[in-house]
Parts: sequence; structure tokens; C-alpha cells
Amino acid sequence: MKQRMHHFNQSLQADRDFSLLLLAGIFIGIASGINVTIFNNFLNDTYHLTAQARGIVEFPRELPGVFIVVVIGLLATLGNVRIAAIGMLAAAMGMIGLGLFSPSFALMMAWMMVFSLGTHILLPMIPVIGMGLSQRGQYGARLGRYGAYNLSATIFGYAVVWLGFKYLHLTYQGAFVIGAVFFVLAAFAFKNIRMQKSESKKPKFVFRKEYKLYYALSVVNGARKQVFLTFAPWVLVQFFHVDPPVFAVLGVVIALVSIVTRTFVGRAIDYKGEKFILTIEASVLIAVCMGYAFASKLFAPAMALIVTAVCYVIDNSMSVVEMARSTYFRKIALSADDVAPTLAAGTSFDHVVAMTIPFFGGLLWMKFGYEYVFLAAAAIGLLNLILARRVITRSPHG
Repeated sequence: MKQRMHHFNQSLQADRDFSLLLLAGIFIGIASGINVTIFNNFLNDTYHLTAQARGIVEFPRELPGVFIVVVIGLLATLGNVRIAAIGMLAAAMGMIGLGLFSPSFALMMAWMMVFSLGTHILLPMIPVIGMGLSQRGQYGARLGRYGAYNLSATIFGYAVVWLGFKYLHLTYQGAFVIGAVFFVLAAFAFKNIRMQKSESKKPKFVFRKEYKLYYALSVVNGARKQVFLTFAPWVLVQFFHVDPPVFAVLGVVIALVSIVTRTFVGRAIDYKGEKFILTIEASVLIAVCMGYAFASKLFAPAMALIVTAVCYVIDNSMSVVEMARSTYFRKIALSADDVAPTLAAGTSFDHVVAMTIPFFGGLLWMKFGYEYVFLAAAAIGLLNLILARRVITRSPHG
């Protein structure tokens, strides 16, 4: 009887803590929605950057992601929820610095890197905490639910900016401060989640040959993702002359679609397994690459725009599959203590590759045309498919 009551109390505690994770996800979504909506316009209106200078900004913005494995390793003794809270406080400091203490371009870059460090800390922490509050057969559903709450809140963040700037005379400074407040609220939500800390008293760094398939999946994902992030919107701008209001509409469509796909993919991970999901992802993204490459050659301009826009929505919505790589690793991990540092390593490998792709992709575009960038991405997708077919875990309900 006592054992049953203890199990019941543990279940209640896990549900309470997961509710706090969902609350943190809502706060993060609102803050992220605000930042995504204003950041590029803030750079343009405040510092009057050229296109080349804007491209250069991407390097320091993504640089913290390369070192995230070191940061997470050094903070490992604090425990995962405290690391996540620290990340949120860093993001809040970065937003306040961007809004209130960036009189020069150099200072802006410094605050931007503080903000980026905070958000990159969160990338491996969310799946680690979410899976830590779940039973093995619930990993996908729980992470999918978190993602749905987070994305819904992002739409609210978009609305805050739209209403604030259109009707309430909101400034960039005010918007950054509002975003920072929500990151601080997220930090408090994380702080109140109860999870067991690592017993290790030393920094944790993990690199094992048994995890080489996970590392390979992370590298290939980083390459594929950066092609789409850098060149897909540029095709819409350069060849179809899509303007910011249309991109805003596409952003809302992507968020709404992603809310549905996150729930579906999360459940499919639990019932079909990661191999099934990663195989579908790779196959769909190969088709999307072909759509980008040949839409303008196979269809009239209006239909080519529609096809390319649909490809844009699909490839952005497929980011949900990232959770399958996380749950796959959690199931093959030799120790629960390996999960956080290894997911952090995956994030670092992802970013090392991602930082080189824009340079080589740009050269390919200039030399042969944008079609060849996406043909190269299709080749990356084929490699992704081959790796996905090698994924093996025990039964999702095992």
C-alpha cells in the first residue's frame, strides 16, 4: 500500500513539474515571437546595415551554438533545470542589453551573443527535461505537447508586436524589455521544477563511439537545416519578390501547421518509433528540395510561387522532427547522465556545419544558379535517409 501511494505521489509530482515546463514553454514562445518579429527591422532601422553586413552578423549570432557542448559540460553539476533557468536569464539580459544598452554596433553584437548563448543553452535542455519528466513510452507525446504550447504562444508574441507597433506606439526598446520579462518568468518556472541533480562533482563531457550515429544525424541535420534557413527565403525574395507581410502570413501558417504536426509526430514516435519518423522526414525533404529546384521550370509563374511557398511551409514545419533525434538518443544512452552533454554535443556539431553551409551554398548559387543549391541539399537529404534507416531502438513500449 505504501509503495502504491509513493508511486501515486511521484506521478502527481511529475505532472505538476511537467505543467511548469509547459508554462515555461508558453513564456519562451511569447518572448521568442517578439524577438523574431522585431530583430531584423531593429537592425535595419537602428544601424542601417547593408545586406553584406547583415550576413556577417549571422556568424557571431550562431557562434555560441558551437560552444554549447562546453557550456553545458561546465554547468553540468548544477542540474538540468538550473542550467535552463540560467539560459533564460542570459536571454533576458541579452534582450535588455539590445533594447537599452546598445548605442553602438559593437555593443549590440555583444548583447546579441549573450542573448544567443541563452537561447542555445535551451536547445538541448528542453528535450532532456521533458523526457526526464516522462515515462519511456511517453517521450514523443510529451515533447510534442510542449512544442504545441510553445508554438501557440509564439503566435501571441507576434500579436503583441503587431498590436503594439500599429496601435500602442510600442518602440523597439519597449518590445525588447517585454520579451525579457517573459524570459525571466520562464526562468522562475524552470527553477520550481523538481528534478534530481547529477551526482557528479565534476564538469561532464561525453563523447562515445556508441553514439556515432546520433552525431552523424546531428551533422547532416545541421547541413540540411541551414540550406533551408539561408536560401529558401532568399529564393522567395529574389525570384518571386515576396514582401514582409506575405512572410508574416506564411509564418502564422507555419506555426499553425506545426502545432498539429508536433502533436502527430510526438505520438507517432511513441507508437511507430524514431526510424519511421526520421525516414519520412528524409523522404519528404528530398521532395521539397526538388520542389524548390524545379518549380520555376515546370510551372507558370503563379503556380511556381504557390509550389515554392508550399515547400517553404513544409520544410519549416518539419523542424518538429528534431524531437525524434532526441528521443532516439535517450533510448540508446548508456547512462541517463550522458543525455544532456550528448544532446549539447549534437547541437555543437550541428552549428559547426551550419556555419559553413551559407558560404559554400552562396558560391554554388553564384556559379551555377540556385537550383544546384537545392540539388546539393537533396543529396544531403539522401544521406539523411540512409542514416535514418540505420536507426535501431527497442520497441517504443519496451
